[in-house]
Amino acid sequence: MASGAARAEIPARPPAAKRDAAPARPSADETGDHVLPVPHICEAVATVRRRAHALLSAWELPADRVDEALMVISELVTNAILHALPPAVLRLSWTECEGRAGLRIEVTDGGPIPADQRADEDIEPDEHGRGLGIVTALSSRHGSRTCHEGITWWADLPAA
Repeated sequence: MASGAARAEIPARPPAAKRDAAPARPSADETGDHVLPVPHICEAVATVRRRAHALLSAWELPADRVDEALMVISELVTNAILHALPPAVLRLSWTECEGRAGLRIEVTDGGPIPADQRADEDIEPDEHGRGLGIVTALSSRHGSRTCHEGITWWADLPAA
């Protein structure tokens, strides 16, 4: 960053008491990230979306950004449930994105399901395969990294 350049203002997180008041919201871990375990069932996607919506609304993210974030969350969580081993965890946090405040969405899963255990015949090709395109279109940057828990898929979205 150039000398004298203003640093992007990252919105303040809600106070801990407000952040953790409702059990339906993700809990804050020691880094201040909000973490939500993801049950390894398809019905979990809707539950995760509702909980993430409550948190993002409490963070006062603009409605259009909340909608975009929920689409990315849905895609990453669905992929973790359909194509990876449990456990899966959603983590939401603030980051800097293109010099401005941004939202980091991460889903960590247990790694890919072994080829001999996949149920690919249950997946309709017309209804799947667009997730990465959606994540790419809505995020400023995205990627994955291998970690001791498995694989973390992440995306950064501008907050404003």
